[in-house]
Amino acid sequence: MLLPPLLPDIDFERLGPSQSDFSYSFEVKRAAMSPHVTPHWGWDEAVQQDIHRAHYAAKPFYRTLRNGKSIGTLSFHLRSADIRIGEFYLLPEWQNQGIGTRILTHCLGLADGMALPVGLEYLRWNPVGRLYARLGFCEVARTQTHIEMLRAVPA
Repeated sequence: MLLPPLLPDIDFERLGPSQSDFSYSFEVKRAAMSPHVTPHWGWDEAVQQDIHRAHYAAKPFYRTLRNGKSIGTLSFHLRSADIRIGEFYLLPEWQNQGIGTRILTHCLGLADGMALPVGLEYLRWNPVGRLYARLGFCEVARTQTHIEMLRAVPA
């Protein structure tokens, strides 16, 4: 599935199997997530690359572009009974400007058009949970490290 653009300035480009696409997606993950991972476990480059490689192989990844400039990544995974959003990272210089809200709202609109619920998870100590709750996600499970959330199809 191709993600339609978010007018007037956001585009999504499907990343492929090339090493350069993988490297880009990992660099974005490192920039966005190392502040949340490092205080708890340290940043083990090899471990993080292995985790990311498994995720990259299992689901579609998109480069997020604003006015043609790469600003992040997103996995929008259409499954049989729902849509799974993951690897939703913005580079630090693009965070806290409302861009994440716009992108997530766009994805939720696509899911609503397909009448599918949307699931995601995040690290418990990552403040992004406030954004998800504000957009209608509800906690459905919790581990020592992650919170699983679901947004039902609006009535």
